[in-house]
Amino acid sequence: MALGKDYATQECSIASALEVVGERWTLLVIRDAFYGVRRYNDFLVHLGIPRAVLSARLRALTEQGIMEKRRYQESPPRDEYVLTDRGIALWPTLRALGAWGREQLTQIQLRVFRHADCGTELGAYNECPACGTIVPVSDVEVLPGPGLSRDPADPVSRALLKPKRLLQPVVIDPV
Repeated sequence: MALGKDYATQECSIASALEVVGERWTLLVIRDAFYGVRRYNDFLVHLGIPRAVLSARLRALTEQGIMEKRRYQESPPRDEYVLTDRGIALWPTLRALGAWGREQLTQIQLRVFRHADCGTELGAYNECPACGTIVPVSDVEVLPGPGLSRDPADPVSRALLKPKRLLQPVVIDPV
């Protein structure tokens, strides 16, 4: 039996969510947006994704209200893509999926997430063990973990070696 192209016959909230974010590149685009990647070319370079696929994913994410386009330059016109509140609500899902991948598949810590206010590494569910609270996304700092290459090839990966808060725009150093 051939696999269907959608989940129309499924009465399930997981199937509904997969209709929006279940394509293989989509969660990686969203992950990068949390890391502060906002510009089309930066997504392209960091992900190594085909242009047509990236364009389709960004269009779908904006149509679904997960990201919004914001004009940052008028001449020539250029837009960036920023997570909306609906997109930010995906953080616990991405965080849990990343923790599962590390624990069950790789055992390699590529990124460290810590509470920016106290410096404590967060638990798998974005909880701060020191403060006893769930940390809002805007108060999460991301740093390179011990398994992350310290000499990446692309400029976005190099910029992401610097500690920064999630959602803050990534700053690419000029060459």
